Amino acid sequence: MYISRLQLVNYRNFAQADVIFKKGVNTIIGENGSGKTNILRAIRLLLDESMIRMVYRLDEQDFHRGLKDWRGHWLIISLEFSEVSEHESVQSLFLHNAGNIEGGSVGRATYNLLFRPKAAIRQALGKLAPGDLPGLASIRSKIELDDYEPVFTGKSSVNFCDPGVYKAVVGDFENVVFPEGLHDASKIGGIIPGGFSITREISFTFVQALRDVVADFQSNRTNPLLSLLKRKSGEIDPVSFEPISAKVKDLNGAIEALPDVRTVRSDIRETITDAAGETYSPRGLSIRSDLSDEADRLFQSLKLFVAENDELYEGGIHELSLGGANLIYLTLKLLEFKYRSRKESFANFLLIEEPEAHIHTHIQKTLFDRLNYADTQVIYTTHSTHISEVSNVENVNILGRDAGRCEVFQPSRDLKPDEIGNIQRYLDAVRSNLLFARSVLLVEGDAEEILVPILVKKVFGLSLDELGISLINIRSTGFENVAVLFHDRRIRKRCAIITDLDAAFIDVEDDILDLEADTKRKKKAKKAAKVGLERQAALNKLCNGNNWLTPHFADHTFEVDFVKAGNVATVVSVLNDVYKDAPTIALAKKELESGKIEEYGTRVLTMANHVGKGWFAIVLGKAIHPDVKIPDYLLDAIFQAYLPVSKETFAAILTYRLRLIGEAGGDKVELGNMRHQIEQYRLDKLDFAGVRAAMLMAFPADTINAILADF
Repeated sequence: MYISRLQLVNYRNFAQADVIFKKGVNTIIGENGSGKTNILRAIRLLLDESMIRMVYRLDEQDFHRGLKDWRGHWLIISLEFSEVSEHESVQSLFLHNAGNIEGGSVGRATYNLLFRPKAAIRQALGKLAPGDLPGLASIRSKIELDDYEPVFTGKSSVNFCDPGVYKAVVGDFENVVFPEGLHDASKIGGIIPGGFSITREISFTFVQALRDVVADFQSNRTNPLLSLLKRKSGEIDPVSFEPISAKVKDLNGAIEALPDVRTVRSDIRETITDAAGETYSPRGLSIRSDLSDEADRLFQSLKLFVAENDELYEGGIHELSLGGANLIYLTLKLLEFKYRSRKESFANFLLIEEPEAHIHTHIQKTLFDRLNYADTQVIYTTHSTHISEVSNVENVNILGRDAGRCEVFQPSRDLKPDEIGNIQRYLDAVRSNLLFARSVLLVEGDAEEILVPILVKKVFGLSLDELGISLINIRSTGFENVAVLFHDRRIRKRCAIITDLDAAFIDVEDDILDLEADTKRKKKAKKAAKVGLERQAALNKLCNGNNWLTPHFADHTFEVDFVKAGNVATVVSVLNDVYKDAPTIALAKKELESGKIEEYGTRVLTMANHVGKGWFAIVLGKAIHPDVKIPDYLLDAIFQAYLPVSKETFAAILTYRLRLIGEAGGDKVELGNMRHQIEQYRLDKLDFAGVRAAMLMAFPADTINAILADF
């Protein structure tokens, strides 16, 4: 039996969340604040015996933060199980009405937590006439948390994440239409008797995020070693422990009877009496060992000592490195899981929250690879690219944030096996960044990978990381293999594809006077242009109708289009880094400054091929300055990936440009006026058109104006 689905409605940062799980190891990835911890907590509320009491302590902070008013709404956590145990109690309580046992296979089962208003409130809402907004407001104004109840149900038959289902079960708050009945078992399922608890029938272990391991070892409540000892030993037999207790008593007595100990005790007693008198002196005073002869307290005194790496010295947990302490903590929790899973249970669940903290890359990968326990469902949360690298993309859920809304994506949903295989091969330690990004730029070569981030930083003053954009070098033109991830049914994040049309910039007409080298060059250029048009057609078809994908094409190649955009001087400035021969440098300068694309295009590609395109990009990157011209197709790609462009982003760009103008000796009065305009824009007292016009008027020569003109 394993969890095949988790649905959340109005829970914390999720308005609706539909999380799909598979047998074996599952990974939930996402940036900080995307809801990874909340998903694990939701599962624990239903399955973790230590969390059951929290079900009765839910409060308004547990309701989705996007609700205008939580009063009257329901909070729903629904688990769906597959391959349900044939145990009779499980069958009767959780198996869906349509499920049955045929040939050893078992149907769908559900287990739900509904945090809902009590019957009196639901009856009052059901009596409201459609559209009676004042009546609804009156009822809601009187609702308090004490008017809510937690209810566990099974055998539900609906998709709780469907807004239509929510309106049918809970009510339509906008139009004031509420169900008249109190309980529709066909939708929300049958109420599970209070005496039943699934937590007693399963093995469930939760390993929290590794944040303060040393403190956990020092606490009797959270010490994993103490938990292990108690779980392994169970109830300690007083008879078998009596010899140990006697030895501890003898040891403590021997210590207390030492002459020096007795002398110091008498001296302390005498000194207190001399200082405070008999009336105010302690009635008793002794010096003895605090080693308890009681079994429970003696277990609490046990500590773990570890020798790290090749050292012979065994130190306490507090003496280990953070990585070493975290690895020991995680090991003990896994052993606790093993002890739990040995009991008679119909399902084993292991939840691990962000295991990567302070743990070496290779250990992360090995750990993930080896935690594939038989008959156990493992669910990780992580923001480690190293763990996501070795995760099966079919078993991954991605959490994303967009304008305050948190969503869940399954990257392999509806894809064919060969498409999934292609994606899996791309998810190495670098490319797996695309699973964490808010938006993505896909490029085909080293030049774009190296120079696009530099161009953005120099011209806009913001890095791609600050914009939440990941740039992924496909290192080929096979964009389709990765781009299929971005889709309404999979990852709903923006992805811009940047590639070359490779259109010929030389005369490709055959000439009987052509030398063999000329013929080969023309033939190669024509073939490249043909392939470029085919690539354009294929990518346009792939992106057509997809709101998340856009293709962007250089007319020729990155290097040629960079010069064509108006960056001749920038390329000329690196000639001495590419060539050493003075005549060659002079000829190259002449060709670059010719204004003829056949000459400057041929020369810049010759330069790139001479030192290698990647190295040429590195050399050129050193010469990039804030007034360089970014080719239009790159600008389109960047801002398509970063839609919508926020006010804060525009204000940051303009502020950066003003700083550059100030450093160059710009007019202080004009600078002050422009800063005032930006502040007015921040305060919504000036629209974008106004601040753009002010920038153009104050500093017409700044190259940023050409970019702003497109918005």
